[in-house]
Amino acid sequence: MNGLLILDKPAGMTSHDVVARARRILQQRSVGHLGTLDPMATGVLPIVAGNFTRLQQFYLHADKEYEGEIRFGFSTDTYDAEGEPASAQQPVNLRLEDLRSLSQAFVGDIDQTPPPFSAKKIGGVPAYKLARKGHDPELKTVQVKVECFEILSLDHDRARFHAHVSSGTYIRSLAHDLGQRAGTGAHLASLRRTRVGDFQIESARTLEQFAAAPAEAFIHPRTLLADMPAVTATEQMAAFIRNGRAVNLPEMSRAKYVKVFLGQTELIAIATRIAGTLFHAKVVLAGN
Repeated sequence: MNGLLILDKPAGMTSHDVVARARRILQQRSVGHLGTLDPMATGVLPIVAGNFTRLQQFYLHADKEYEGEIRFGFSTDTYDAEGEPASAQQPVNLRLEDLRSLSQAFVGDIDQTPPPFSAKKIGGVPAYKLARKGHDPELKTVQVKVECFEILSLDHDRARFHAHVSSGTYIRSLAHDLGQRAGTGAHLASLRRTRVGDFQIESARTLEQFAAAPAEAFIHPRTLLADMPAVTATEQMAAFIRNGRAVNLPEMSRAKYVKVFLGQTELIAIATRIAGTLFHAKVVLAGN
C-alpha cells in the first residue's frame, strides 16, 4: 500500500515501535514516520507507507503544536518524568501570572540547548548514549522558533500549557529552562502532540482502529501538502513524468513544486520547476 495515515501514538511506545507495528499490520517493510515522539508522549504521529515514504523530505520543517503538564520543584536528568532527579526538591510558591510572564521569555526566535538525553549527535554519537555512560554531553545551542508558549493553568506544582513551535524544538527543554527561570527546577510531566503541519489530532486513529481497517486509515492524497498546487495529468504527461522527461505546465509558472495526479486520487509525482514553465519529477510515487 502507498499512502499516509495519522496515528494517535500511545504512551510507552517509541516512534520506532509504532512503525514496526504498522509494518506488521500492512505486511510491508517500507513504512516510516514524520517526526519522532518520545516514549512518554502521545498524539499525532503521521505514518507514511510504500512509495509515500519518499514524501518525508517535504515535511522536515513542519511546525508542531503540543499540550501537556510541567511539574515544578525539581529538575531531572532527562528533563521529563522518566528521568532521575537532578536537583534538590524546592518549595513551590508560584503564581499563575508570574509563570505566564516568565514563559514569554521563550517566545520568538530563541537559542535552545537540547536535553542531554536526546538524539542530537556529538562526534557522530547520539547524546543519549554518552549520557547513559555517565558522560556530560556538551551540546551546542540550536536556534528554534516558539510561536506560542502559553501557561493555561497552575495547580500548586503543576502547570498545564499549550505550545506552538518550529521543527526541532524540544518541549522538554522548554519545561526545564522555565523551571530554571522560576528558581524551582522543573521537568515535563506529560506531553500530547496535537498537530504536525496540516495533520490534526482530530483525524488521528488509534493503533487498534488502524489494525481493524488498514485501508480505511489512509487520508485522501489530495489533502497532502496543502500549500502545494496540484495538476491532473493526461496519460501522455504521466508517462513523460514517470520516464524522467520534463513537462510544460504554463499555469504553474510561479510554483516551485507541483503535485501531479492521474485522476482524482492517484498521486504519481512531486514535480519541481527547472526553467520557466518546465517541470521535472523530483519524486516519482507511482510506476507505469
